[in-house]
Amino acid sequence: MRQSHDIVIAGGGMVGVSLALQLAASLPAATRILLLERFQLPAPGEEGSADYHPSFDARSTALSYSSRLIYEAMDVWTDLQQWLCPIERIHVSSRGHFGSTVLAAADYDWPALGYVVENAWLGRALLSALHRQGRVEARSPARVVALAPHNGGTRLQVEDEAGVAAIDAGLLLVADGADSGLCEQLGVSINRKPYAQHALIANIASNEPHRGCAYERFTDEGPLALLPLTGTTGAANRSALVWTLPESRAEQLKGCTEEAFLRELQQRFGYRLGRLRQVGERHSYPLQLVQATEQVRRGVVVVGNAAHALHPVAGQGFNLALRDVAQLCRAIADGVAAGRAPGDLGQLEHFRLAQQQDQERTIGFSDRVPALFMQSDPLLGIGRDLALCGMDFLPALKRAFVRHAAGVAALGEPVATVHKGDRGRGQANG
Repeated sequence: MRQSHDIVIAGGGMVGVSLALQLAASLPAATRILLLERFQLPAPGEEGSADYHPSFDARSTALSYSSRLIYEAMDVWTDLQQWLCPIERIHVSSRGHFGSTVLAAADYDWPALGYVVENAWLGRALLSALHRQGRVEARSPARVVALAPHNGGTRLQVEDEAGVAAIDAGLLLVADGADSGLCEQLGVSINRKPYAQHALIANIASNEPHRGCAYERFTDEGPLALLPLTGTTGAANRSALVWTLPESRAEQLKGCTEEAFLRELQQRFGYRLGRLRQVGERHSYPLQLVQATEQVRRGVVVVGNAAHALHPVAGQGFNLALRDVAQLCRAIADGVAAGRAPGDLGQLEHFRLAQQQDQERTIGFSDRVPALFMQSDPLLGIGRDLALCGMDFLPALKRAFVRHAAGVAALGEPVATVHKGDRGRGQANG
């Protein structure tokens, strides 16, 4: 029997589940929402014990202040708090140069500039909220094997453990990642810009505590970031490393001994955290800028990494995707309230136009900054250093930069005294 749903979300990673939660909170109870995920999602009550699929892997995510506001509206933030480490300061420097600056939440009367959470815990909180709200039907493992336009929407052929069934979607939300097979089936072309670099990621233990400070250090090989994490038993002082390197260097450092790895990282980063004494499991992945040439059409929206996957500098990719989620759900809800179908092209165009400037600004920043700091021209280097130092003497410039980094400029939120007393740091178990 053919099934019909008002909205089908294809992809149950962090963006897909966030979409499901926001839609469930924004739309009337009669709206039928289906989430499809090709990996097995944990059943209710099993989120903490089951193996996580690749979206909830060993990586960590830096959530901007705007993402906090969005997750608070979804009723997810309270569940997340015990796993979050606030970023109270960001130290930006350029290796071998005098330029540096420090961004501090206290200067703006904020509780934090952002928060760092390991993806596994973020996934647990999102899935727990999804099961708790009970509005969205989730099927896994299930994947779309074919699709075609149908009556203003999309007819999907979905394969699960029971076989292949036809499902009609009034609105299809494509959230299946940067290598989106659905975009290919839909004929949505993708622009890719390889950076000829890999991101090497690992958790690092140090002798000195990070005290809520995130470090962004630009080197001649690429940016190196150490983000504050909550402590664990045996590793009270932990940070998440994101180290951008040429592919051969990344592979060499991924496979070398722990002693050799820590020695090289110490030499590149310095002693701001004292001696680096332990590294966890190391992973690497190639970096590229991915942009879908088409994000909306009648009955279809491309979101998350399928729409745009960014360089990890400044940690803007997932936060931009969450702002897209918030804006998209607002547009759909406004249309439904006015009697329009969820896949109405006019409403989807409202979303695209509303997010266009935010996307262009954030993607442009993430694309240009790494290349700027890798230039060897000495005059350009002096200019970079003066710009970094000058931020400390130009409060308006620094304020604008902080608002952009925190994502609140895109949301139209003021730098206000909300959550003023919330400066505690969660402590992870084990």
